[in-house]
Amino acid sequence: METAYHIPVLLDESIEGLAIKPGGIYVDVTYGGGGHSKKILEQLTTGKLIAFDQDVDAAHNVVADDRLLFVQHNFKYLKNFLDYYGYPKVDGVLADLGVSSHDFDVAERGFSFRFSAQLDMRMNQTGSLTAARVVNEYDEARLIQLFREFGELPNARRIARVLVESRSVKPMVSTTDLKELLEPLVPQNQQNKFMAKVFQALRIEVNQELEVLKTLLNDVYEVLKPGGRLVVISYHSLEDRLVKNMIQRGNFDGEQIRDFYGNVAEKFRPVGKKLIVPGAGEMERNPRARSAKMRIAERV
Repeated sequence: METAYHIPVLLDESIEGLAIKPGGIYVDVTYGGGGHSKKILEQLTTGKLIAFDQDVDAAHNVVADDRLLFVQHNFKYLKNFLDYYGYPKVDGVLADLGVSSHDFDVAERGFSFRFSAQLDMRMNQTGSLTAARVVNEYDEARLIQLFREFGELPNARRIARVLVESRSVKPMVSTTDLKELLEPLVPQNQQNKFMAKVFQALRIEVNQELEVLKTLLNDVYEVLKPGGRLVVISYHSLEDRLVKNMIQRGNFDGEQIRDFYGNVAEKFRPVGKKLIVPGAGEMERNPRARSAKMRIAERV
């Protein structure tokens, strides 16, 4: 199995999906280890790549290349920074969502229940909201909603009740505290799946991932040139549903909206009929790719 800061998922498929023009302007909103960006740069001559990443660790991976502009900010500010740097319209946008392999493997970041670490989970390490604050400060109703919606956990109510009762005696400060507290609630033979959903729910809340994704998808329509490509790689159904609905219906609810004359209001046109997923070989080399789903669209 390969080891790297972050092994780029669906690398060739995503580059093909962008349909790169050598002189075009492209955006990689999740630079990470730079794998996708490096591949884009290989196909550019006079073009430009603008890469975003809010994680300070990602900045250490930025390569020296005049064609690359790195923006150390959350991609929810995509439109603002493209306007600021003089690239209001671009030819393609790539988004490899989720957490990098690096962040999962660095214990102190608190993203993984495999390690004992502080309950952190911030992608932007300057942010004020941590997983510890969520589990120790959110009221029971809010915790129920969080675990039900973001973790899709059927026993969300019981999880929230146990958290509230326990923290009144002793605050939870580490991943081990949380894991040991919830172990009695784990369905038989489902510990990893259960804890992954708990940690996913907390991570989504800490980083406001779904709201940030909605902002991105709305802004992408504004910044893409007609015919420009959007490529999104998602890792769980909550993300994929938003991407699918926006591409197919032009909104997040999946409703087909028509104008006064009955015409469908299109924003994007799907490229390809099938959802793209990693092959067996890629999943063997990189097990974290197994949940990846890629969708490609063209701006109308």
